[in-house]
Amino acid sequence: MASSDPQVAPAGFATEQRERRRVLAGTMVGTTIEWYDFFIYAQAAGIVLAPLFLTPLSEASPGTAQVLSFATIGISFLFRPLGAVVAGFLGDRLGRKRVLVGTLVMMGLSTCLIGVLPTYAQIGVTAPVLLITLRVLQGFSAGGEWGGAALMSVEHAPVTRRGLFGAYPQIGVPCGMILATFVVWVITAAIGADAFVEWGWRVPFLLSFLLIIVGHLIRKSVEESPVFRSMRELSATAATPLRRLFRDNTREVVLSALIFLANNAAGYLVIAFIATYASRPESELGLGMDRGPVLLATVVASFGWLVSTLYGGWLSDRIGRVRTFQIGYAMLAAWSVPMWLLIDTRSIVAYAVAVFVFTLGMGLSYGPQAALYAEMFPAAIRYSGVSIGYAVGAIIGGAFAPMIAELLLERFHASWTIGAYIVVASVVSFVAVSLVKEPKGVDLHVGDHASA
Repeated sequence: MASSDPQVAPAGFATEQRERRRVLAGTMVGTTIEWYDFFIYAQAAGIVLAPLFLTPLSEASPGTAQVLSFATIGISFLFRPLGAVVAGFLGDRLGRKRVLVGTLVMMGLSTCLIGVLPTYAQIGVTAPVLLITLRVLQGFSAGGEWGGAALMSVEHAPVTRRGLFGAYPQIGVPCGMILATFVVWVITAAIGADAFVEWGWRVPFLLSFLLIIVGHLIRKSVEESPVFRSMRELSATAATPLRRLFRDNTREVVLSALIFLANNAAGYLVIAFIATYASRPESELGLGMDRGPVLLATVVASFGWLVSTLYGGWLSDRIGRVRTFQIGYAMLAAWSVPMWLLIDTRSIVAYAVAVFVFTLGMGLSYGPQAALYAEMFPAAIRYSGVSIGYAVGAIIGGAFAPMIAELLLERFHASWTIGAYIVVASVVSFVAVSLVKEPKGVDLHVGDHASA
């Protein structure tokens, strides 16, 4: 209700704007920290985890050990749906804010503990067991993280800016990657590659402790979602959100998972595989490029992902979520094979350009995701719906993408086959998003709606 007092209205507007800025900062910074933790592991899996935690296999068969090292990235994805179910239930019952704080702390502590793990040489087979256990905890917390951050940003947004607001937790992913890759690059440059493998790899994991403190303080200051507050006032929270979700919205869950498939597969190639492929020795089916410049070029190229993600959210507010996704996936499919031909030139400039252009399609097929998913599900089961759809999409998309890429390289000795894999994935996701009825502008509050 508008106030007739000219002093009250501006004051209320200013308060609302400040709260929205806090929400955007909280979702972006929190997601950045969460994904920094995740990406530090992904990069370590490509560089040091095989020789340190799978030592006998690494000595007997380095290629097989590297495949299994990448597979440990995928193991955590198998536990994302469980995290999504638990976080979705709690988020739909207790609120978005509480769950977001909990997932951040769980992810951060798991990451810190990886930084102090003994290696295989010190405690034998217990080392990889402990590593996988902490990786499972990372996956569980990540399963609940994205849905809460997405809903906090979109449910606070003006109806005409949901895409842009929803892009802020999305840019936490490229920001986390930039931060993780930059930290690894700085440490490697400061102490050298040998020292990094010996002990320096632990430092990025331990730095996570400082980041969780910052993220915790920021997220604690954010107000609960207005949509959840209105549901609580009307006693409209779902008693059994999971049962209701699969009774009424199975189609939306399946479509949201397929929509995310190609983007997540492409993202994890950038995160965990491409830099490893470029920098490892030719004897291990790599290009033998210097690791330092490759990591720095990856950081620079990742800014394309950041900018195009924000632009994708903004664009979806103008031309629609579905159309923006379609453009992004068309770009991704068109560039997936030429990218590898550029990378194989072994030119650091060509490498940076190849990855940069690749991230542009990734951004356009990622920026509108939070708004699209939020608008696809009714309010009372929205946290469960977006979290589970996202988690299942991550499993079928990114969970084993680096391992699949490694297997394709081992089998065909041709990097372009990895590009062909992303083309197929992009076609699947393009078709899935095309089956969604454009949801832009639907009522996000308690009323039910179907948009697919």
